[in-house]
Amino acid sequence: MAKLYVIGIGPGGEGLFTKKMIDAIHESEVIIGYGPYLDYLGSLIEGKTLYSTGMKSEIDRCKEAIQQVDEGKTTSIISTGDAGLYGMAGPIFELSTGQDIEVIPGVSANFAAAAELGAPIMHDYACISLSDLLTPWETILKRARKAAEGDFVITIYNPRSKGRPDHLEKIVNILLEVKDPKTPVGIVKNAGRPGTERTITQLDSIDYEKVDMLTCLIIGNSNTYVKDGWMVTPRGYENK
Repeated sequence: MAKLYVIGIGPGGEGLFTKKMIDAIHESEVIIGYGPYLDYLGSLIEGKTLYSTGMKSEIDRCKEAIQQVDEGKTTSIISTGDAGLYGMAGPIFELSTGQDIEVIPGVSANFAAAAELGAPIMHDYACISLSDLLTPWETILKRARKAAEGDFVITIYNPRSKGRPDHLEKIVNILLEVKDPKTPVGIVKNAGRPGTERTITQLDSIDYEKVDMLTCLIIGNSNTYVKDGWMVTPRGYENK
């Protein structure tokens, strides 16, 4: 019986590929994904049947993956990061009709970014995407405010695009109503990929022009501090 692998490939750099991910790609006859994400796989996809679409065609890719499995071909559908966070796992299970499915986790971009910054996510945190293509903007605003009121560390995905140049600044203004303006903020571009760029700043000092869709932001909680150029959010262990 053909199998459908739903794979998180990590941020895209080979160093964060998992063995389980590589094994599933090798086993698969068909590989499905957004075109630039397929490029991250390099030689792993040589000799495979490829199916790719552009952005906003996620459902088409999922339907194609299910059809390929129904035709008897073991298939992998890929997402960057983890397939269960803003990835393909959700729509695959929504559309599935009894296929043999295995989800293979990947290194999420927020964890790759956190590793570049030190230890900013050592305690409870919230992960918020600023893309309003699938989530109403008012809902995003409400979630950001509640996360700030709950004193969560906050990871922000999809922070700023040409079509949404002001979303990040609007969110930060909401956070500033609750959080200390000097709260540490880590900004990482291309986390886990070649060309990684890393900046640590404060909530009231973000250079919005340096933020784009390849960037993750990690905003500390009330206990987060900077030490020797690293962000640290204490878990509460006794230091004796």
